[in-house]
Amino acid sequence: MNETAVFDEIAQVSIVVDDIFAFAKRYHDGYGIGPWVVMHFTPENTSDMVVRDRPEPFEMYLGLCDSLNVQLELIQPISKNTTYWEFLEKHGPGLHHVCMGSKEGFSSIMEKLRARGHAERLLGGLDSGGMAFCYVDLTEDLGLIAELVSPPADFVSPPAAWRYPEAQPPVLKEDVL
Repeated sequence: MNETAVFDEIAQVSIVVDDIFAFAKRYHDGYGIGPWVVMHFTPENTSDMVVRDRPEPFEMYLGLCDSLNVQLELIQPISKNTTYWEFLEKHGPGLHHVCMGSKEGFSSIMEKLRARGHAERLLGGLDSGGMAFCYVDLTEDLGLIAELVSPPADFVSPPAAWRYPEAQPPVLKEDVL
């Protein structure tokens, strides 16, 4: 890796959607991209969420699929106090961020990005598995928002709320979107 390099891998591509179950079904049934595991993140299973330097507990569905040599992620915001909701209202469903990493680690990447004048946009505290994450808006430089993650060695994801194509989607709350 050259001295100016900040990232050396793309780990995930994330898309914000308005109906995670419909999108997971469409990806799988229409394009052969799947299977999907959907988790439900809530203030009860995720702590220390920070949005623009303020503690902001929120709720969302998050779907993961390992396909096409990368992990794809679908995010459906439920709470309105998130950058995901803002993105969905402004752009509709679409590419939200790319998770990029480096063998040098989370702290090294952030140090390099701060030296270039970039700050965290959404800090994701700790989910139930203890994984820290944050987003850095690199839109002016690279045309994207980067996600950085720091999973612990013993990371365990929250339990799946739904798997597709194994099961039909659950009924959601009335107030979702």
